[in-house]
Amino acid sequence: MARNKEAMVLLLDVGPSMHGVLQEVKNICSTLVHKKLVHNRSDEVGIVLFGTKETCNELAKELGGYKHVMVAHDIKVVDEGTARALQNLPLGTVPGDFLDAVVVGLDMLIRKFGNTKGKQRLCLITSAQHPLRDPPEGTKEDQVDTIADQMKRHDIKMNCIVFREQGVHNAVMEENDRLLYQFRDKSVAKVVQVDSPTSLLGALKTRNVLPVTVFRGDLEVSSNFKIKVWVYKKTSEEKFPTLKKYSDKAPPSDKFASHEVKVDYEYKSVIEPDKVVPPDQRIKGYLYGPQVVPISSAEWEAVKFKPEKGVKLLGFTDRSSILRHHFMKDVCSFISEPGNTKVTLAVSAIARAMQQMNKVAIVRCVWRQGQGNVAFGVLTPNISSVNNVPDSFYFNVLPFAEDIREFQFRSFSSLPSSSQPTEEQQEAADNLVKMLDLAPAGREVLKPNFTPNPVLERFYSYLDLKAKQPDANVPPLDRCLKRITEPDPVVIDHQTPLIQNLGKSFELKENPKKKKARTQDKLAYTGGNDQAKSTEEPSVEKDGILGVLYPQTEDVGEIGDLNPVQDFEAMLAKRSNSTWVQKAIEEMQKYTTALLENSRDGDNYQKALECFVALRKACIIEQEPQEFNQFLKNIYERLKTGDVANFFHLLSSKNISLISEEEAADSNVTEEMARRFYLKQEAASQ
Repeated sequence: MARNKEAMVLLLDVGPSMHGVLQEVKNICSTLVHKKLVHNRSDEVGIVLFGTKETCNELAKELGGYKHVMVAHDIKVVDEGTARALQNLPLGTVPGDFLDAVVVGLDMLIRKFGNTKGKQRLCLITSAQHPLRDPPEGTKEDQVDTIADQMKRHDIKMNCIVFREQGVHNAVMEENDRLLYQFRDKSVAKVVQVDSPTSLLGALKTRNVLPVTVFRGDLEVSSNFKIKVWVYKKTSEEKFPTLKKYSDKAPPSDKFASHEVKVDYEYKSVIEPDKVVPPDQRIKGYLYGPQVVPISSAEWEAVKFKPEKGVKLLGFTDRSSILRHHFMKDVCSFISEPGNTKVTLAVSAIARAMQQMNKVAIVRCVWRQGQGNVAFGVLTPNISSVNNVPDSFYFNVLPFAEDIREFQFRSFSSLPSSSQPTEEQQEAADNLVKMLDLAPAGREVLKPNFTPNPVLERFYSYLDLKAKQPDANVPPLDRCLKRITEPDPVVIDHQTPLIQNLGKSFELKENPKKKKARTQDKLAYTGGNDQAKSTEEPSVEKDGILGVLYPQTEDVGEIGDLNPVQDFEAMLAKRSNSTWVQKAIEEMQKYTTALLENSRDGDNYQKALECFVALRKACIIEQEPQEFNQFLKNIYERLKTGDVANFFHLLSSKNISLISEEEAADSNVTEEMARRFYLKQEAASQ
C-alpha cells in the first residue's frame, strides 16, 4: 500500500439498542466517505454490520458461527457505491456481538492485503450493552489477547466509539468496557465513550491527517544541557477544501476536456497604458504616510531578520502569571525523541518537577533555518495517565507587546444611580447565565473533542448532494447540528420561568432607529456669548444614551489646556440647551486651531492629535459629519504649507481623514474620497 493510502473497515452496530442514533451513525460515516472522496480518493473502505437478522460473511461460510454479522460492502476504493451502502443501513433485530464483528473485519483486511504494510484501520461503533457469546475455547479475555496479537502482527489499529446515554449502566456493560479497554492496553485500539448524538458526530475523526513534525532538534536548556525533542501540531484549524476554477467553454462533446482555467496577469504603466511592464522593471512599494516607498528584493533580503534554527529555554515562571487568553495560534506538542530512553526520562523529570512546583517554561523557538520570525511561547507540562505513553509538553505561542489589544469598557459604577441595575435585575441576569452553562455539575455539553464543525459538516453533505443533483437546493440544517448552533430547546423549555422573570425585571421597549435632523437646520446659534434663539428640554432617552458616551461631570463652559478632551466630552454631556452640542464642537475647533498655530517644532502635535480624534468621534456620534469634514478641509488648506505641515502627515498615518458615508449617513464623502483626501490635496499643490 502507498504511504498515504488507508484501508478502513467500518464495524457498525445496527442492533435494537442503536436504533435511536442510527441516523447519526449514517451521517458520521457518510461525512467520512465524503471527505475521502475530496482529500483521499485512493483510500479503501469496507462496511460490516452486526446485530442484523441475516448472516453474510466468509468466516461463517467456512468455519460456522459469527452469526448476525453481515458484510454490507467489500473493501474497495471509495466511490458512490460506498455512500449508497451507508444510506441503506437496515434496522437490526438481535443484539450484536462486537467481538465477532472485529474478527470478521480483521479477516477482511488480512485476506485483502496479507502481510503488505500500510495504514489499516478498524472503526467500531457500538453501544456495547449486550452480553457476548462465550468462545469455543478459553475465556473472552483470552480471545481479546489473540485478536490483539493478530492486529499487532499485521499493524492494524482500531478506533472504538461506545455510545451510551447517561445513567445507563450494568454488569454486562462493565465487562464489555473492560474487554474494549484490554484492546487499548495492548496498544492496538483507542476507546472513547459518548452520551449524546451530537458527541457521536464528532467522535470519529473523519479526515486522517498525516502527522508531520514542525521541528526536530535540541531543546537547549543551557550551553551544555540539550534535550532531543520532536514537535508536532496538536491542534490546527480545519479549512474548506480548495475550490477549483471550472470553465464551461469546452464543447459538451469533448469527453477529454479538462475544463481547467488558466489565469495570466499583465502589469501596465500608468503613463503608457498600452505598454506591458516586464518583471525586471517592477518593484514593490510600501505605504509610508501619503507616499509609496519602493524597496527592491535585494534591499528587503538585506533587512530581513535571519535567526538560527533552534529552541532555547529562557526560564521558568508561575503558571498563574501566564494568562490563558494570551495563547495564540495553534497548539504544538513537544515529545521526547522516539526510542531515546535517556531523553524520555529527562523530559519526564522536568515535566513532573514543573507540575509539582506549578511552573511553566518560557521558550524561544525558530522552527526552521531561514525563518523570518521568532516565536516566544510557553511550555505547559502534560503528565500522561497511561503507562506506555511518556510525559510531554504543550506549547502555546505568546503575544508580543504589539499583539495585545487593550480595550477599556465603562463600568456600571460610573453611571448615575438611576441607571444602575437593581438587585432584582442583577439576580435575573445571573440566573440567565447559570441557566445556559454548558458545563453543569457532573456533565459537560458540547465537549470540544467531540463537537464537529457544523459548517464543514454541512458543506460536505451538500457537496455530495450537488454531485448527484446539480440543481438541488440547500437542505435544512440537521437536528444534531442545530444542537451546536442553537440553544438546546429542552433547556429553554425547562427554564422558561427564569426567562420570563428576566423580561419582567427590565422595561423592554422597541428602539426604532430615527434619523436625526442636522443641527444647523434646527438651531439658530448666534455666538459663543449669545443666548440661543430656541431652546428645548433634554429628553430622558437622549441623556441616558449620551450619559454613557460622555460621562456627566462638573459644569464646564470652555475647553482648558489641562484636560481639553475631558472638557469637550463634559460640554457634550451637559446639554443645558439645544445649542450646546454646536457650541462644544465650535469650541473644540477653535482650541485645536490655536494649538496648531502656536505649535513650535511639533510640541503641540500629540495634544492636537487627541483633540482631532475626540472631535471626529463626537461628530460621528452626533451625526454632524459636515462640521468635521469642513473644518479639516479649511485647516488643511490654511496650514499645509506652513510649519505644521508635518502634522497632517501624522494625521494621515493614523488614518484620521474625512468622515465617510459609511461612518455617518449624513456625510456626502465616499470611502474612496476619504482615503485619498491627503493624496489628492498633495497632488493638487504640486
